[in-house]
Amino acid sequence: MDVAGEGWHVVDLSNGLESVAVAIESSSTVLTFPEFQYSPENVQGPGCTVDLSEVTLPGCPCLFHSCLTESCCCLQAHGQAYDITGTMLDLNRTDTGYSSPVFECNVLCSCSDSCSNRVVQRGLRLRLEVYRTRNRGWGVRTLEPIKHGTFVCEYAGEVISFDEARHRQLAQKSEENNYIIAVREHAGTGSIIETFVDPDMVGNVGRFLNHSCLPNLFMLPVRVHSMVPRLALFAGRDIDAQEELTFDYSGGYSNQPPAELLSTKSDVAMQASSTNGLQRKVCRCGAKNCSQFLPLDLSVLN
Repeated sequence: MDVAGEGWHVVDLSNGLESVAVAIESSSTVLTFPEFQYSPENVQGPGCTVDLSEVTLPGCPCLFHSCLTESCCCLQAHGQAYDITGTMLDLNRTDTGYSSPVFECNVLCSCSDSCSNRVVQRGLRLRLEVYRTRNRGWGVRTLEPIKHGTFVCEYAGEVISFDEARHRQLAQKSEENNYIIAVREHAGTGSIIETFVDPDMVGNVGRFLNHSCLPNLFMLPVRVHSMVPRLALFAGRDIDAQEELTFDYSGGYSNQPPAELLSTKSDVAMQASSTNGLQRKVCRCGAKNCSQFLPLDLSVLN
């Protein structure tokens, strides 16, 4: 789908499903592009027993244009995640290695669609471009500056079961990309909620985001209408126009490289052998703290 406006002519990867066109670099359109079904949101995949369209969270009776903490039961129950502009408030929430889930107002809430507690559900608002990187296949860059704490895009795809995720990973060939993201949330003593999202066959622009050991995005589980979280990516710092967007596939995030860097071949060999013979993919992020290999969720394979 071609989109033209204000001097910006692009091939829209989303075919009009996003409120903002997702550009494909013009020089890349002649290259072989992966076939998949574009979906701005998660869809129910094999093994998923939850109807993602079913509204399972209660709504608030707020009649204000935007909800207020002192009167909104949603904000009182789950806390205020965004400021009045929709920017993430607690920008240090991922520094400890743990993060709290975000709950937005939903379809049962009486507040307006422009309520400041409705951010991820509004979808893509930034001009992004899928392009061919120098040595990491396809990637995503921003065509405009992005402020720290801004919602960038979702990592959307098929929500599948543990068994299906395990089956898909074991069936992959060494040259194939692994798209499955496993999110584990600790919901109390001994209680763990797992969500597996695979955008390989059905997904959005998030499927083209590359890993980095020093990323500029961080991922948070955000719940809107359902208890099944949406995997939302936010800017971990100010990002310049034309900069590639990346996140840590293992779920970690830090603006600073660690004090000790992996540097010896023996360290690399130890990491490779720790996967019980599974072939790990080399990381080419180029960060100073690069761990040499892409993260691998071994628990799915055990």
